Amino acid sequence: MTRLGLLTALTMLAFAGNSILNRMAVGGGLIDPMGFAAIRVVAGAVMLLALFSLSRRKWPGWKGRLAGVAGLSVYLIGFSLAYLALGAGTGALILFGAVQLTMFAGALVAGEAVPPRRWAGAGVAFAGLVLLLAPAAQAPSPAHALMMLAAGIGWGIYSLAGRVAPDALAATTANFVLSVPLILGLALALPGEWSPAGIGLAVLSGAVTSGLGYALWYAVLPSLGAARAGLAQLTVPLIAALGGLAMLGEGIGLRFALAAALVLGGVILGTRQSGLTRR
Repeated sequence: MTRLGLLTALTMLAFAGNSILNRMAVGGGLIDPMGFAAIRVVAGAVMLLALFSLSRRKWPGWKGRLAGVAGLSVYLIGFSLAYLALGAGTGALILFGAVQLTMFAGALVAGEAVPPRRWAGAGVAFAGLVLLLAPAAQAPSPAHALMMLAAGIGWGIYSLAGRVAPDALAATTANFVLSVPLILGLALALPGEWSPAGIGLAVLSGAVTSGLGYALWYAVLPSLGAARAGLAQLTVPLIAALGGLAMLGEGIGLRFALAAALVLGGVILGTRQSGLTRR
């Protein structure tokens, strides 16, 4: 494996790790959802501030951060609440599908030209989410699925806001820092159980799989190109599902497999339209 391939694989493992760690801590009753989100954002902010200081970049300022901070906060809160009941792989698939559809909608709102294949890809991905969330014996909890959908929309908005940032690491650091008062305030206003194990998992998620994971992602993005970056992220729900199976004993049923095939296949279909697959 090349150096770029290894770094990309590590990044995808970090992204999937967020789902596994959150499910392990919150779903396992080791810490309440808001407590996990608060510790995660604080640990992530500290790690990103350290990386930003070492990089000696120029501080981006606080203006124009409403969309980024709001999107990040909704993502962190919805993500933690959803994993009270969702499996690691199911949660990651809902999140991933919602992010892709949100960014597709953002392109429409911005007036971007949307080719037919991208419309088709979005439709196939949406069908996968409908299949996963449709009422049935194996369907995930509707309330928690909606929370993860909200988290996906939040991350999609956050990603759309970040596309215009001249320095991704600086912008992400500022957004994490500005999200701390809101999320920490909510966690303190709604106190719950904070066990040492739950705190440790939240710190690991914030500092390593979020802080270092996001920083590593920004480092490899220029070399990957847009299409390969999009395709690489297709592995995250599958890695999370396998991690949930191995570490948490969560099963992978036929419903999840079919929904995953539709969501990921739809994104592949839409991504190929851009012509960036040649990069």
